[in-house]
Amino acid sequence: MIKRRTLPVNPPLVDQFPPEARTQRRRLRACHECDWVSGLPPLNSGENASCPRCSHVLAKRNRHPAQRSMALAIASLIALIVAVSFPFISFSVSGVSNRIELVQTATTLIGFHQPIVAIAVIMTIAVLPAVYLIGVLWLQFGLLRNHPLPFSRDIARTLAHLTPWMMADVFIIGALVSLIKVAGLADVELGISFWAFCVFAILLLMTTQSIDADWMWFSLEGEPLAPEGTQTGMTAAAQGVTGCPTCGLINRLSPQGRSYCVRCHEKLHQRIPYSLQRTWALLAASAIMYIPANVYPIMTTTSLGNSTTSTIIGGVVQLIEMGSWPIAAVIFIASVIVPMGKLAALTWLCIVVRRSSDLNTQSRTRLYRLTEFIGRWSMVDVFVVAILVALIRAGSLMSITPGPAALAFGAVVVLTMLAAMTFDPRLIWDTPLPPRQPIFRRRTATKEPVDG
Repeated sequence: MIKRRTLPVNPPLVDQFPPEARTQRRRLRACHECDWVSGLPPLNSGENASCPRCSHVLAKRNRHPAQRSMALAIASLIALIVAVSFPFISFSVSGVSNRIELVQTATTLIGFHQPIVAIAVIMTIAVLPAVYLIGVLWLQFGLLRNHPLPFSRDIARTLAHLTPWMMADVFIIGALVSLIKVAGLADVELGISFWAFCVFAILLLMTTQSIDADWMWFSLEGEPLAPEGTQTGMTAAAQGVTGCPTCGLINRLSPQGRSYCVRCHEKLHQRIPYSLQRTWALLAASAIMYIPANVYPIMTTTSLGNSTTSTIIGGVVQLIEMGSWPIAAVIFIASVIVPMGKLAALTWLCIVVRRSSDLNTQSRTRLYRLTEFIGRWSMVDVFVVAILVALIRAGSLMSITPGPAALAFGAVVVLTMLAAMTFDPRLIWDTPLPPRQPIFRRRTATKEPVDG
């Protein structure tokens, strides 16, 4: 019997040691929310490094990040393929039945002259997640080979911008709300696609959480030295540097006005240009769109030849009359409380951002984080309309058509999300000191030059 000689298989460098073990110098970060410069400590698996000033997470460390992300991305793609290949939901009433697939929740809207809503639905629940997962596979495969594939840097930079716009988990909530509405009118049967999409939504969320951005960027492009003389324990703006919003690297700002990160080539600014002006404009546009979103019907229901229109508030009242208090509460919170609360919160932040430091900066920062997190959940009502329009198609016996409020409400959700993205939370911490208070600089051990 001849034994074949096998070559030793070396584990990939990306999973051998964390960045702290592969460099002899201290790595610095400027917080994206308060601009405070800190040094990253050595991190073990499962640990996070947070900003000492505002508690924003600067870096997190996962165990075997490349293998974990790649395995989750493969499982997510398989679940998505199953979800788009089999029946999603079917219903039957009085001998009339209909069965839809996942993609039909978007394509049916095109037939009702709602192409923009249809594009938004299919992009947020399938296209963007698929692009994200393929990008993760491309990146992690290259890292596991210890040789990044072409365009890895551009793909890694794109992934950070895609994350807020993937709404598979929100779509699941919309599907559950739709089932509650239809259950009292017809017999509903869940297909293989429904359960596969539930698994896909969970796996997609786990994939996004498994990305160790600090480790990934270090493995892709290394980490250039921080600008000479950079000090911890003070803001980056005071030193003429800034932290990259994508990869976290501290860069020196160019006096010519245009600066790009030396590691990921993301465009850099000391503060987002015209942050307050852009936020005010987006808030005004979303407030204007919020009026037709609530005045006009979001869908029209036809039953036995009689048509009734339903607004967002009307749908909540209808659910209450049906006895579905929990679902009514979900719709009311997601479609009424969240948009109004987000408009009010961002408006208040824009007003007080230039006030004196008497106001609590920590509380304002937490409020900003909350508004940024909850904004996407308002899409529940748009997804409910998309599912019901595709599913309930039985002619004059029973059918549902989308109303003009669907487009207006979708615009409100997108505009408020953009408003939160254009608002620069670092402005909260740029508040001037109260009058007659002497300005001085303390000498502490944390302000020694690092890497300079």
